[in-house]
Amino acid sequence: MLAGDTRLTQVIIVGGGPVGLGLAISLGQRGIDCVLIERRLEPQPIPKGQNLTQRTMEHFYFWHAEDALRRARTIPPEYGIGGLTAYGTLLSDYHYDWLQRELVRDYYFTANERLPQYETEAVLRARAAQLPSVRTHYGSVVCDLRQDASGVTVEVEGPDGDRRQTLRADYAAGCDGSHSVTRQAAGLTQTLSDHDRRMVLLVFRSTELHELLKRYPGKSFYCVLNPELKGYWRFFGRVDLGSTWFFHAPVPAGTTADNFDFHGLLHKSLGARFAIAMEHVGFWDLRFAIADSYRRGRIFVAGDAAHSHPPYGGYGVNTGLEDATNLGWKLAATLQGWTGPGLLDSYDTERRPVFASTAHDFIEKAIRSDREFLAAYDPARDRAAFEENWNKRAAQARSEVGEFEPNYEGSPIVWGPPGGACSALGSHSHAARAGHHLAPQPLSSGRNVYEELGDGFTLLAFGAPDTAVAAFEAAARGFALPLKTIHDTRDGGRERYGATLVLVRPDQFVAWAGDKADPDPARILQRMIGSANVT
Repeated sequence: MLAGDTRLTQVIIVGGGPVGLGLAISLGQRGIDCVLIERRLEPQPIPKGQNLTQRTMEHFYFWHAEDALRRARTIPPEYGIGGLTAYGTLLSDYHYDWLQRELVRDYYFTANERLPQYETEAVLRARAAQLPSVRTHYGSVVCDLRQDASGVTVEVEGPDGDRRQTLRADYAAGCDGSHSVTRQAAGLTQTLSDHDRRMVLLVFRSTELHELLKRYPGKSFYCVLNPELKGYWRFFGRVDLGSTWFFHAPVPAGTTADNFDFHGLLHKSLGARFAIAMEHVGFWDLRFAIADSYRRGRIFVAGDAAHSHPPYGGYGVNTGLEDATNLGWKLAATLQGWTGPGLLDSYDTERRPVFASTAHDFIEKAIRSDREFLAAYDPARDRAAFEENWNKRAAQARSEVGEFEPNYEGSPIVWGPPGGACSALGSHSHAARAGHHLAPQPLSSGRNVYEELGDGFTLLAFGAPDTAVAAFEAAARGFALPLKTIHDTRDGGRERYGATLVLVRPDQFVAWAGDKADPDPARILQRMIGSANVT
């Protein structure tokens, strides 16, 4: 390959699933030239990654794709997208509401959503195609990826199998799944936690199942706990309203598509026989994996390339899209020249502990909790004790939704509390807390704060002295940092922020909040952009 054949860009993204596309859009909207390489010509028609949180829908709002995504949903809005947990079989007398994400709706600007991942990908592909700085190579594979002190070189083979192209970029990001070629090429190791469980994924059609489950109105996914599973789940989910379903469950080692009675497993899990038209049988291994670093030099990993876990609780695609948002603004800021060297390091510092906490404090904790409950309580043995503790679990299911609040309190680029740590465990609040997601609030104009946030940093000035605001704006100009100021009174709901000055990052997390009449804005901003280890 001659040097003249090398095509230059700023960022190469390997992998065009939701995470890679989200990163491309995040960069492209900021004017960063990027190339996305995806081996599949079309999204894979497997109904995974369906539960999109309120926070994820905020990303789609800022990517100007929220309306298109909501139009693509396969279950009518009036039906509902909630979940349910049942004991023994899905049709048993014991069940309670599960994963009620609507309980934290007030703390986010957008409502949550549910649709198959391939529909989400289609919306993101269409949005990426609208951005002139984003070039996509669908049906292409990476043949070689290497980095040096000044950039990353990627060899790409096109869909015809004999057309090669060399790409050269300042940075590369691997969003190419749990078997990431990018992660391996960068020499990034993983820590694995294998649960030694073979799992099956079934996709099938059944209108009869839809009729049987009308007893649970407004539900779209159903978890079945059974003592013989020792804490692992049988899990039904709707793909559309009325006909198509998916199902996850543990199966014996050595199970194949041809040597197991999957119809019988579905009947046993439901607690009744029903007509089934099988469309897909696939398998996966239940394990947790996390890269020991999300960065090596000029190469980053995000989404399943950085971390993977079983699809329990709908955390996977949401965590990956938050990776994309976090990395996107930091890469853009670095390429635009208004940051210090510590900003890109903060991607790993912030995102890796959040996934570790998600895996340990929510997914693995749920498996342990279910196992302990099933071993201790049985309605056939002691119905009263079982029902008492089953009702306690129902109450706990409500509180767990509020406890999942990813935050960056321990980040070196925010002014978090002493001893703070980056974690998925937290609490929701309208107060503006450094390292935490900004809650929405109405402005006196009738618009929401979220409708006015800037693409860079935003300074919320709600009753703050003019001299303090001017000092922040002058300091931002000195760093060439993009800063938008929103002026308003403190009342009308904005007093709930608990501060008259709030600095908001480009990813809608609070970097600093305070009430001082004369703060040191240069010192505050210097830490926020990673230019120094300011204490």
